[in-house]
Amino acid sequence: MEKICDHFHLSLQSGCDETLKRMNRKYSTEEFKQSVFFLRESFPNVAITTDVIVGFPGETEDEFSKTFDFLKNINFNKMHVFKYSPRKGTVAEKMKEQVPESIKEERSKKLINLSNQNEKEFIKKFIGKELTVLFEEEKNGMFQGHTTNYITVKTKEKQKKNSIINITLTDLSGVGMP
Repeated sequence: MEKICDHFHLSLQSGCDETLKRMNRKYSTEEFKQSVFFLRESFPNVAITTDVIVGFPGETEDEFSKTFDFLKNINFNKMHVFKYSPRKGTVAEKMKEQVPESIKEERSKKLINLSNQNEKEFIKKFIGKELTVLFEEEKNGMFQGHTTNYITVKTKEKQKKNSIINITLTDLSGVGMP
């Protein structure tokens, strides 16, 4: 299917079934995992990204460990990690066992490090290969775009905005940088 990009963003929120239940999510980690494996079977170069919340009320160290192990096993190409923050008027705001900010910060850093490591390993598979890139913008003399599987590509070679160009990926410079 040439018109479908091989990048999918599936919002997980937590890799622990107990936490997902408190979040009122209607899926389990096993169901989520099956969806990921289906996409990987269907699209050989697929990139799968996700959102994860750390420090949801009641998240214990054991629950966070389950989430970390699940994420490591699934091996997402990139994770968008968010620290839980109460929203006025929500059920979660009223939950006891709010997680201290220092613990949320520590957990967030651990997942961001895992995400950066996963992203580098994924991109390494494409170094030396020709990829199709949609160039979208110029910043500080660099032309930037994305491949069909969401790898950010930067080049000093002038590119026309919104042009689709085949390039050969040469290195990992800038990957995993804030």
